[in-house]
Amino acid sequence: MAPTYLKEANPAAKAAGVNPSLDVTGIVKGVIDTIRKDGDDAVRRYSEQFDKWSPPSFKLSKADIEHAISQVSEQVLRDIQTVQSNVRKFALAQKDSLNEFELEMAPGVFLGQKHNPIDSVGTYIPGGRYPLLASAHMTILTAKVAGVRNVIGCTPPAAGKIPNETVAAMHFAGADEIFILGGIQAIAAMAIGTDSVPKVDFIAGPGNAFVAEAKRQLFGEIGIDLFAGPTEVLIVADETADAFMVATDLLSQAEHGPDSPAVLATTSADLARKTMSLCDELLKGLATAPIASVSWRDYGEVILAESLDEAYHIADEYASEHVQILTSRPRDALEKMKNYGALFLGPMTCVSYGDKCIGTNHVLPTKGAARYTGGLWVGKFLRTVTYQEVRSAEESGKLGRLCGRAARVELFEGHARSGDLRAHLHLKDEFDWIKSES
Repeated sequence: MAPTYLKEANPAAKAAGVNPSLDVTGIVKGVIDTIRKDGDDAVRRYSEQFDKWSPPSFKLSKADIEHAISQVSEQVLRDIQTVQSNVRKFALAQKDSLNEFELEMAPGVFLGQKHNPIDSVGTYIPGGRYPLLASAHMTILTAKVAGVRNVIGCTPPAAGKIPNETVAAMHFAGADEIFILGGIQAIAAMAIGTDSVPKVDFIAGPGNAFVAEAKRQLFGEIGIDLFAGPTEVLIVADETADAFMVATDLLSQAEHGPDSPAVLATTSADLARKTMSLCDELLKGLATAPIASVSWRDYGEVILAESLDEAYHIADEYASEHVQILTSRPRDALEKMKNYGALFLGPMTCVSYGDKCIGTNHVLPTKGAARYTGGLWVGKFLRTVTYQEVRSAEESGKLGRLCGRAARVELFEGHARSGDLRAHLHLKDEFDWIKSES
């Protein structure tokens, strides 16, 4: 029996997008092409056009950073450092889980693995509607834990001013350079490099549709963390869940943007109905209701499942960025589910903890990408590389024979001859081509 949809997303809204009148792809391409041609002059023109921001220097000096931090309350500074301590602790544990090794495959044949950090990383810390301080922890700090030598951070101005709290978070996270620069122009400047903004090898961090499209178009020229879409949440709940909590947690993610899917998959029809009613009530008193109400109206879904196994299957099909489990046995999801960006188990935790403070990374896959990738972590800033060394003449000769045979099956004569040469040198094998050319 198929699950029952008590509330479905608006197909027209999903098909049209938030603002179908904007040619995001074309706008982004034009900005990138112009910055590639005109460098800093173009960066400044676009900053003036999009952010009304044109300071003498986009890069903050040490004095600028110290002044910004001095404007932040002691409580906020303490909270930033507490959250960063959590993020650092988890990131260090991730790094410790990555082993370098050397294996002797045969006598005198050594293969090894190393983890080399990326040399230079650019990070984008969104501003605009919400100053996402937490993105500084998740990107800059994690890159530094990985051992990245140079990390630069870009964040847009806040209504024509330096966003002091965000700058403090970027500084304490370990940013080597901080630029007050936003949008496409920030991504393009870091990816291409200008006289004032150094070129990086990799860019990490969330952003709006224009930032995401800029990263997509520049991917290959530089590496990126993820192709990010709107924030998503899916809650799996049974009859033991509290409807007020479910509604609160759904709306906590719906407020991210007007196209943020918030989905409930439940085995309880009573819980489903109460949740829908409570969402409508809670929106009346929510400061971010102008955004969250659109998201809930157009992208919110409530699905009634026959069993928890079916609810877990539905959740795996969605492969949501955030999956919250509000059931009598939440840890069952660790065995039952495979496709999610991050899993939040039980009523004492919530997705907002992951977004803001608990320590796991909040840069996560969206739009079903959890089927094939995880989120941002220390390993994204490391290049796992291998090396080989043969110290045994006999084993080199044996490998030469094997290489010669294997390569000729694939019609690679040049490869085969590299193997032949070692077989000749170390095992005295004779080959017509060596005789004729020696």
